[in-house]
Amino acid sequence: MTIPAAASKSEQAYAAIKASILSGEYSPGYRLVLAKIAEDLGVSVVPVREAIRRLEAESFVVFERNVGATVAGIEPTEYLYTMQTLSIVEGAATALSAPLISAEDIARARTVNALMRDCLENFDPVRFTSLNRDFHSVLFEHCPNPHILDLVHRGWNRLQALRSSTFSYVPGRAKESVAEHEALLVLLETGAPADDVERAARAHRAATLDAYLAHSRTDSAPALS
Repeated sequence: MTIPAAASKSEQAYAAIKASILSGEYSPGYRLVLAKIAEDLGVSVVPVREAIRRLEAESFVVFERNVGATVAGIEPTEYLYTMQTLSIVEGAATALSAPLISAEDIARARTVNALMRDCLENFDPVRFTSLNRDFHSVLFEHCPNPHILDLVHRGWNRLQALRSSTFSYVPGRAKESVAEHEALLVLLETGAPADDVERAARAHRAATLDAYLAHSRTDSAPALS
């Protein structure tokens, strides 16, 4: 991650720690030792502490008794509820955005989806996940209802800490996701009814959850770890 030189030390620490969480370098449960991070970043402990408090507020970090700050994960039940909620609010946001999405937006989203398709050959779940958010942002960011849009951002932020491993956990969803993206773009560029757009967006999100649930029933490995 490129951090502007003018950024405060707290902002630099925040960006660096968050990048390490999103890349998987700091995996769920990883203990964040303030002194070590401060030494690695060449700053004092104070901006690192401020950065970790900010990450805690964003649900990337939790504090555990007798342990300290650790990277947060998502329990299976919480993942279920978060994905169910996101499927509803993101579906609504995409449908409300539909009349405001331009041909240029469609082209931009299709370019991102093409990059996602290229990513399938030598699968990189971290890059794929980043591109996936870029794709969906094009479709929901025009939502005229700020309250719904805020809920969408909250849902994505809650999932962001673990999404670098989500497609690793259910890699078969990656190829299906790209195909569903294209189908959604066709609906948007042909002026499909808002209800059809919302159903497609909700089904797309729900399909990832269904893949997770199906896998978790047949695999005893720790969820999304």
